[in-house]
Amino acid sequence: MALAFWNTLSNKKEKFIPKKEGEVSIYLCGPTVYDFLHIGNFRGAITFNLLRNWMEHEGYKVKFVYNYTDVDDKIINKAIEQGVKSTEVSEKFIKEFETDFNRMGLKPHDERPKVTEYMPEIIEFVDDLVKKEKAYEVDGEVFYAIDEFSEYGKLSKKKLDELEAGNRVEVDNRKKNPFDFVLWKPSKEGEPSWDSPWGKGRPGWHIECSAMIQSIFGKDTIDIHGGGIDLIFPHHENEIAQGEARTGCKYCNFWIHNNFINMKDQKMSKSLGNVVTARAFMDKYHPEVLKYLFLSAHYRSMLTVSDDKIFQVITALDRIYSALELANDVMISVTEKSDPESGFVKKLEALQGKIKKSLNDDLNSAEYISQIFEAVRTFNALGFKNKKWNAIHRANSQFFHDWMIEWGGFGALFQEKPTEMLNRLDEIVLIEKNLDKGKIESLVQERVKARENKDWAESDRIRDELSTMGIEVHDGSDKRPWSVKKSS
Repeated sequence: MALAFWNTLSNKKEKFIPKKEGEVSIYLCGPTVYDFLHIGNFRGAITFNLLRNWMEHEGYKVKFVYNYTDVDDKIINKAIEQGVKSTEVSEKFIKEFETDFNRMGLKPHDERPKVTEYMPEIIEFVDDLVKKEKAYEVDGEVFYAIDEFSEYGKLSKKKLDELEAGNRVEVDNRKKNPFDFVLWKPSKEGEPSWDSPWGKGRPGWHIECSAMIQSIFGKDTIDIHGGGIDLIFPHHENEIAQGEARTGCKYCNFWIHNNFINMKDQKMSKSLGNVVTARAFMDKYHPEVLKYLFLSAHYRSMLTVSDDKIFQVITALDRIYSALELANDVMISVTEKSDPESGFVKKLEALQGKIKKSLNDDLNSAEYISQIFEAVRTFNALGFKNKKWNAIHRANSQFFHDWMIEWGGFGALFQEKPTEMLNRLDEIVLIEKNLDKGKIESLVQERVKARENKDWAESDRIRDELSTMGIEVHDGSDKRPWSVKKSS
């Protein structure tokens, strides 16, 4: 099927048609850099990495922009608390974000603009709105006049009269409408500030993205704008209002929003004390676990992160990397060359077709992961266990290995060294199950000695003891003499 996405603007799935044939412009709202990002912040980064990679595979030339909000109340407040300049806070956490992003192996964005780099463009944007009488200034503060934009609410499907009836808005008698929002505000003493026609100040939150989009992509319509569903209103709604008021043309054709994640059936929040940073998650588990976890669910679905769910991911990754390790072992062990079995090739090519269909259908990453797993099952069914490997086994293994690297690569998955990844998964489960690695290795060595002495009874006893602990021994393997059982 043709590429199609669920468009928040139309509230339906639509065939994707780029503004310019063969080219795609994508803007994804990036982080406010005042702290380490939690895992939920990376759902968009991981999802849109897949989207961008897949669109490039489908032949599009993609320009992908992801911004940094580096001037904000949260940044300023943290700087005051720490007695440093706000730039020190923002620069520190930009570097921390990029460390986490690179650790995940995601493809870098084409541009990562900072708000502070676009102050002239922001001021010009606000000034244009004032001159068009879409905004007004009061005491050095500039407000957007939402009554001047008749389509306000078309993205979120909210109506002004319903907002007024259902929300308590802080009274500001300077506003023409209680829901008029700030484009520019005076800076308080000690805060970052820039000269403007309305005095020293700094931008409101919503104007920054619109200014960067129109500065980087031009004042015409962009193809795709993304973010979390929490940004639909008011942030993205306000972007549309100010962007279209300035240019008179449609702001964006496709709005794509990813859903929230829950931690053990509770929304992640500081008040509940269940916020998990991406850094902490990757330290405890592995970046591969986080990427697989997110892509195993459709981006528009709510995803609950629980210990059971994480263990399911670890079990799945163990099976996948075990197959990749086997493929590597076969390729190293056999020197003779041959062509892979045509039946095996056809099965994996059929899975490619299913992956294409699933990713073209609103980026269905859950089905994409399912087809990857089916490829692993297909490979394992070829029969490698007796180690009597031949040239055909080698060719099948090479084909499978290359296939996994290519098709897993769209999601930045399965690029790790198999044995290292499997050892890391073992370490994770050892800690989770509170198993003593030293004791396990000692028992494994005792069993080796028992086998050398042909003490089969003792060898079997130790094997059974290890099995009771959840440890599986691999006789004859120097790389991985034992592993932790991942499934019950």
